[in-house]
Amino acid sequence: MTSRSKQRVIADRLGIKAEAAEWCTLDKIPAPPADVLQAAGSPRLRPGRMPLLEMLGTVLISPFILIGWLLTPLGGAHEAVMRALSTSKRERERSQEKHADAKQRETLIIERGLDRVFDGNWQGAAGQFLLRWYTHSTCDARLVVITQDGIVLAAPPVRAVTDREKRMQVVTRLTPEEASLVDPFPYEYETRMLLLSFRDGTWLRIEAGDTHSDLHKYLLRQPAPDTGN
Repeated sequence: MTSRSKQRVIADRLGIKAEAAEWCTLDKIPAPPADVLQAAGSPRLRPGRMPLLEMLGTVLISPFILIGWLLTPLGGAHEAVMRALSTSKRERERSQEKHADAKQRETLIIERGLDRVFDGNWQGAAGQFLLRWYTHSTCDARLVVITQDGIVLAAPPVRAVTDREKRMQVVTRLTPEEASLVDPFPYEYETRMLLLSFRDGTWLRIEAGDTHSDLHKYLLRQPAPDTGN
């Protein structure tokens, strides 16, 4: 269950009761075939431009980003030295296990095709949904809300820097018969990844702010799927 304060904001602004909610982003939409794009009415496939205020903020903090980027190799070298100086066998083993775990996770992501933004079928429900992603809002994020009646996506009409919650409105409603939200690695790995899984078997990938988002925690509390074993 999401926090009561967040529930109140969602109820006041959107008029819905949230079981769980989190702001999520979408990766860059790949270019569809020309005939698919034309048939869809040549919809917008990119978010709106960054507002002037946000652009100014980026310019102001860019020197600090550069410094952090330059210091990153030094940080990596420091960690390597500390690992070399470590006398704890168990600590080295944990580090090796963590590295192997991350490598295996990335391998599985690629094997399952989840390194893509969607399954690749433009004619499927996910592909058609993706084509309409920016039709009702040019914002680069969506508040994904799980309700008793399905999934609601909300966003401000245009890309916003601040006060997204105050300006957001419902842009999409999906019933359980249309789609569900899925954590592709619920009992294997922690990732920011979530899938909007449509009933025709197609899907698109979104990213929550962190691996312990309200959406991930909500999905973990649901009964495990029956495998028939």
